Amino acid sequence: MHQPRMPRRALLAAATATITASAASRAATSSPPQHFGYVCSYTSVSMPGGAGHGEGITLVRIDPQAGRLTALQTFPGPSPSWICVSPKGDRAYAVNEIGQFDGQKQGAVTAYEVDTSSGALRQLNAVGSGGTAPVYAAVHPSGRYLLVANYDSGHIAVLPIQSDGSLGPATDSVAPQGTLGPTKAAAAGPGSFAQSGHTASHAHMIATDPAGRFVLSTDLGLDRTFVWTLDLDSGKLRPAANHGFPTTSAGAGARHFAFHPNGRTLYVIYEEASQIATYRYDGQTGGATPLQTVSTLPADFAGSSFASAMAVSRDGRFLYAGNRLHNSISSFAIGGDGTLRMIGNEWARGDYPNQVALDPTGMLLLACNRRSDQVTVFKVDRATGGLRFSGQYFPVGSPNMIGFGV
Repeated sequence: MHQPRMPRRALLAAATATITASAASRAATSSPPQHFGYVCSYTSVSMPGGAGHGEGITLVRIDPQAGRLTALQTFPGPSPSWICVSPKGDRAYAVNEIGQFDGQKQGAVTAYEVDTSSGALRQLNAVGSGGTAPVYAAVHPSGRYLLVANYDSGHIAVLPIQSDGSLGPATDSVAPQGTLGPTKAAAAGPGSFAQSGHTASHAHMIATDPAGRFVLSTDLGLDRTFVWTLDLDSGKLRPAANHGFPTTSAGAGARHFAFHPNGRTLYVIYEEASQIATYRYDGQTGGATPLQTVSTLPADFAGSSFASAMAVSRDGRFLYAGNRLHNSISSFAIGGDGTLRMIGNEWARGDYPNQVALDPTGMLLLACNRRSDQVTVFKVDRATGGLRFSGQYFPVGSPNMIGFGV
């Protein structure tokens, strides 16, 4: 049967509508998804580092396109200073940076069930952290243990994760042995009085290498990064045959480490020297060969500053570091050999950026400014590595870090 022809004007209108709808559909599909974050804050509870202004863990929605955080809910707790989320995203573990728990001289770790649709946390239990003032936690790749660094006492601990995600008592708590570093960092800049902890052992971070073969821990007081193996049956740490390496300069104060996505390059940030050291990492032995050491501060800076945290982009092209007192974020380009070249230094727009973190999309960098009670949000130019302030000061008391849902 003969069908009448559609008028040309109607054909053009229909085609235009189809193209417009298709473009809108593509735009909606290509827009980065919003996701959840957890801002951990120091509270008024007494702790070795002093009291804070926060209320606990603040659940936020992160909009990468707009560069904004929106507060959703707060989960009270005593000074939750660090949080990590399980690989499946259904459990979370926050350290409580306190000196007394359950009637004993120890910190605590709180286990949560995560509602992956809303980001809400439901407490499962809380246990002792295996030392005092825990500051870092990471889930072992096996999913069977939580690794915890206790800053004040210097202990690194292993806590078993039960089948329901709750935590059991520590299966191991180790106080690394070594010689204390000098009070003043030899490589600190002119006029620096950045001195934070060479009076005793201070464990600052613990996590596995990318393959999960070795456990690394930094000790600020002992000026060393230690390397361990973990017995999955007993939950015990044992010194690796290559039991770590010292800081690249005396008194530098090892704080945090991060791996390049290739797994062969290791970065260690030194708090008191305000430096980052690049190492070639041997995943078979846990050994590290130093390649380069760079300052996190501009060349003309003089005075005191404490380097804080690092964030490496997922494509392995850029690294970002926080500077407390200088109150800035330094950007570095990563060369083909893993070495660093500073390409920028951005004002943090706050006081004492204790952590800088890239959101999971890599579109935003968030600075947790502990002393000025806010998180500042920066948009990342993923082509150049540059940072641009989004305009948002997100208010939250004494923020120490932000973790992300999966």
